[in-house]
Amino acid sequence: MRPLQTFVYRYRGFILLITFLIYTCYHMSRKPISVVKSRLHHNCSEMIQPISDTHRLNDTTWCNWAPFDQSNYKELLGAVDNAFLVAYAIGMFISGIFGERLPLRYYLTAGMLLSGLFTSLFGLGYFWNIHALWYFVLIQICNGLVQTTGWPSVVTCVGNWFGKGKRGLIMGIWNSHTSVGNILGSLIAGIWVDEQWGLSFVVPGIITAVMGLVTFFFLIEYPEDVDCSPPQHHGELEENVDNAEDPGNGPHSNRENGLESAVTLSKEPSAQPAAISFFGALWIPGVVEFSLCLLFAKLVSYTFLYWLPLYIFNVVHFTAKESGDLSTLFDVGGIAGGILAGLISDYTNGRATTCCVMLILAAPMMFLYNYVGQSGISISIVMLLTCGALVNGPYALITTAVSADLGTHKSLKGNAKALSTVTAIIDGTGSIGAALGPLLAGLISPTGWNNVFYMLITADILACLLLCRLVYKEILGWRSSLSRDRGSSVALTHAR
Repeated sequence: MRPLQTFVYRYRGFILLITFLIYTCYHMSRKPISVVKSRLHHNCSEMIQPISDTHRLNDTTWCNWAPFDQSNYKELLGAVDNAFLVAYAIGMFISGIFGERLPLRYYLTAGMLLSGLFTSLFGLGYFWNIHALWYFVLIQICNGLVQTTGWPSVVTCVGNWFGKGKRGLIMGIWNSHTSVGNILGSLIAGIWVDEQWGLSFVVPGIITAVMGLVTFFFLIEYPEDVDCSPPQHHGELEENVDNAEDPGNGPHSNRENGLESAVTLSKEPSAQPAAISFFGALWIPGVVEFSLCLLFAKLVSYTFLYWLPLYIFNVVHFTAKESGDLSTLFDVGGIAGGILAGLISDYTNGRATTCCVMLILAAPMMFLYNYVGQSGISISIVMLLTCGALVNGPYALITTAVSADLGTHKSLKGNAKALSTVTAIIDGTGSIGAALGPLLAGLISPTGWNNVFYMLITADILACLLLCRLVYKEILGWRSSLSRDRGSSVALTHAR
């Protein structure tokens, strides 16, 4: 028995590693645009104009890359960001459906190869001397669509191998791939940003494509493929989310009835369960609330992802490379925040409450970072680490452990086929916020960075409010559990 358990643990460790590397590459290929922004448009008066240059001597835009040399460059850069993010948001709702019906290994391989191609094509615009806005927008749209293959697939693969247990902690550690990818993307882009910025995209694109080939040859989708037993998916989260109210009278009784009719599950043990429908997944208790919460949480996170280096560049007046390097501290804090959120939620069995508390703390911290975070390098480092932990903690928890919990909810009666669709719904809704955040930042930033931070704080508060009902139910569940424990203690005392 022990050798068999060791065999399973090794496979699980390998699955965590390969899916970690897969999604690290996805995020690594998204990050360079935020670093290169400050190179596409900056103050040319601080640079020495080449003698052979054909621009006028008083031209202050000679060093910028057209079409981003215009006065409305922030809006143009925002348009490039949103070309990717809107396509990603739209494609995510479709991607989960395909992810349930296609082999994950082939699906991920195709997605990574295409993502590497489009990321490289964006950078090749530098070497091909392309200055047409439509080219960069079109490449970003295509890249946004193909990158939707990643998240539902890797979460589904990990969910296939791991049961409830310490899922929050395991996925909190595993989800650090998002921040690791951002950090690697920033560091790689920073190497070439001040010289040949096209390589800031080409190199991550090549790495992503190579990882796609590794995925094709080595990814194992299901434990059954290597004669391992599937994990147990039922745990206590559903009881806190569903059973704190009377199931006979609560609103979720209708939801679960609707869900049961939406899921076709054969009673024969050898039969394969059918994939759940989009609307059937929406009936799962908690999916709508967490999806809307993630919309606002991801709005905040992605605004930092795409605009933080430019904010540091404009406010602190660091170089493009220094700004990109300093911005990685936000992602370092995000790693700690994701692990901490998973650990706390496992210990308390309160996913919604953990998210809500971190969101409450994030709002004043963002306010302080904007006003005092740039007064010194030490304060800036501490503030960035703290903001990263509090902003990315809830985002990481919802997109990983919560998605896996809801995708294997007890009302599905063991049908784990819903995992990809549920993950796509939650992250797709969040991606709408990811598209809105950088767009609003591009529109608001000309009026002052203070207004951008007020927008982020407002979104953070709205994310917190959307979880109030689930937090209340978790509190009721804790009270009910304490009452049972006290009753058991009293009964044991009388028995003695």
